[in-house]
Amino acid sequence: MRTFRKKILLGYGASLLLIIVVLSLAVVLILRLGRASESILQENYRSIQAAENMIDAVERQDSATLLILLGYERQGTAEFRENETLFLQWLGRAKDNITIPGEKEILDNLEKSYTRYLSELSNLQLLYRSEPARATNAYHEVILPLFRSIRDTCIKLRDLNHETMYAASNRANKISVQAVFSISLIGGVSVIIIIVFSLFLSHLISRPVTELKEAALHVAQGNYDVQVPVRGSDELTLLATQFNLMVEKLKQFHDMNIGRIIAEKRKSEAIIRSVDNGILVVDDNFLITNLNPEAAKIFGVLPEDTLEKHILEVMRDEKLFHFLKEALASGQPPQMEEGEDILTIKTGEESRHYQVSIVPMRTPSRVIPGVVLLLRDITRLRELDRLKSEFVMTASHELRTPLTSINMAVKLLRESAATKLTDQERALLEACHEGVQRLRALVNDLLDLSTIEAGKLELAFEPVQPSFLCDQALSVIKGQADAKGIELTLGVPEDLPEVTADPHKIVWVLVNLLANAVRYTKAGGHIKLAGELVGKQVYLSVIDDGQGIPLDVQPRIFDKFVHSKPSDGNGGSGLGLAISKEIVKAHRGTIWVDSIAGQGSTFTFTLPVAA
Repeated sequence: MRTFRKKILLGYGASLLLIIVVLSLAVVLILRLGRASESILQENYRSIQAAENMIDAVERQDSATLLILLGYERQGTAEFRENETLFLQWLGRAKDNITIPGEKEILDNLEKSYTRYLSELSNLQLLYRSEPARATNAYHEVILPLFRSIRDTCIKLRDLNHETMYAASNRANKISVQAVFSISLIGGVSVIIIIVFSLFLSHLISRPVTELKEAALHVAQGNYDVQVPVRGSDELTLLATQFNLMVEKLKQFHDMNIGRIIAEKRKSEAIIRSVDNGILVVDDNFLITNLNPEAAKIFGVLPEDTLEKHILEVMRDEKLFHFLKEALASGQPPQMEEGEDILTIKTGEESRHYQVSIVPMRTPSRVIPGVVLLLRDITRLRELDRLKSEFVMTASHELRTPLTSINMAVKLLRESAATKLTDQERALLEACHEGVQRLRALVNDLLDLSTIEAGKLELAFEPVQPSFLCDQALSVIKGQADAKGIELTLGVPEDLPEVTADPHKIVWVLVNLLANAVRYTKAGGHIKLAGELVGKQVYLSVIDDGQGIPLDVQPRIFDKFVHSKPSDGNGGSGLGLAISKEIVKAHRGTIWVDSIAGQGSTFTFTLPVAA
């Protein structure tokens, strides 16, 4: 059973051996070439660099000598000593890199000449101080010839290393030519051998593979009576045997009664058509494969005209299409924010609202062939919600006038008639006053919430520092916290970037969150107002160590009229957090809560960084 495999391994083993030989030879030649190049750099380049720098240094020293003779002795001496140090450094490096015959004698001669040059220059300086005219003659007779000798010696050192580098370069070139020729020759022979073997192997494999291909084409066309000839004892024979077995099983499956499968398919289609909600199914190419009459009615199309059409030809909503792509890519329902799952379709002057659910389809093999789009008509619910909001707004407006009158009457009674009342009557009057204040606060909150929900909230956006907003909020709430013995802490860095916000509205949100924290924190507790930068958002958090929020209340804490009862029993109206959520949402931000019952709460909201 392994004859065929052995043939392939033997043929490709020989080819692999030839490749290894070629690669080994290439590595050896490249290493030789690398050593030759390294020799050029290490043995000569450093000496050339040293010679160039010594030439530059001694020329600068000669210029410094002329400065001394021109009367600038201090500047000339400083420049001469600086370049003397450089010359001696490069001379030392050159002596440490002697690799060429004759290089040592040049450097010894250079060192002696330079030593004499330094000595004569010292004499020249002494002579200049006493007899400047003779010093100039001494420069031309002694110093200048020594300078030229030193420079010529450096040039000789440089030229010697240049010649050596040129010779090394020629050697490297010869090695490279030899490498190219050798690798080309052996590589050419290897290619010829591999081509010959490949032709032989392709002839050996092609016949049974061609037979398998032709048989597979017949099976694909529905002809299950084909059989692949079985000959030999290698792996292709085993493949032919298994192929014949597969064809036989396919024939048995084809001969089965598929009526039940068709009946189940028709039953599923009947169920989809009978559902009151709109259902639309797309494949992995976003082509519509099925939709029920309700979905066709929603989009104003005929079911038979939309099959195999792209979803965007029927539903022109880019945002919803983005969620479809996300679901198809991840295999999970997309994460949609509040309001993003609502599809509004206008027909003339009428608008219909549909809540969208996107569910990826899965098979047992985890393949995702498409996505199901479910559309639930919520137009009536939206209308009821609008009517409810209008009723609340109207009722709040109507209640405001009598409440104002009652409040004024109670206030006058407290100011003028309090002394005439008994203790019980004063207690009743105070209870009436507190009830009126709570009713006024509730009516004001209802009016604010109705204004926000109606989209009439006016915001004056401007760049503002988060620390300024927090300072304003703390100054408002500090009296309440001090009265209860609660410690307030500010943990907002001054260097946080400005945010785009309406300062009055955001300070209102912070005050509301801080007031809730004071209300739900016992005397002696702690409240911290913190801030940090996360990406392009500033996070502001109100952290307390109060009674916390029960887990069953947390998912609904930002809904209207939902609140956790404080330990003192004086709870709010349950509208503050709902209003805060709408204000933060209008600022393109998000608000959430993290809380553990009995261990405190952390309310956090985000604001965008100002552009």
